[in-house]
Amino acid sequence: MKRITSFSVDHTKLQRGMYISRIDGDVTTYDIRMKVPNAGDYLSNGALHTFEHLFATYARNSKYADGVIYVGPMGCRTGFYLLTRGLTNEQVIELCQDSFSFIASFEGEVPGTTEPECGNYREHDLPAAKREAAAMADVLQSWTEAQLQYPAYLE
Repeated sequence: MKRITSFSVDHTKLQRGMYISRIDGDVTTYDIRMKVPNAGDYLSNGALHTFEHLFATYARNSKYADGVIYVGPMGCRTGFYLLTRGLTNEQVIELCQDSFSFIASFEGEVPGTTEPECGNYREHDLPAAKREAAAMADVLQSWTEAQLQYPAYLE
């Protein structure tokens, strides 16, 4: 089988940030790397799950909702993938900055966390999701389109 694109990035050198993982026709996949891979510090399951609910809900209700195809966690628990269509890179950066700020300051009941709505409704951790969002919001605060490309040393 062919080696997939995401496995071609040198995870021993990858740092926190936001990158274009791939472009398939009119769909762009963004790698939102919240943790340094293989560094021993990963998103906890509860934080990851709550973050997913809040990120997906915010993104799909934002002014960019029509361009959001998918928001989902990485199995390695180091970040998220965001798939978009018809949005500029600047718009996606803004969407992520706004999403992370929203999550960092979120108060109230997390959407979609009841038994009828969620397949693992007991495993959520809002305080941890908020901490992770705040930490990543700092990273993305001044992120630019030029930074969306993986550095050459990663490929």
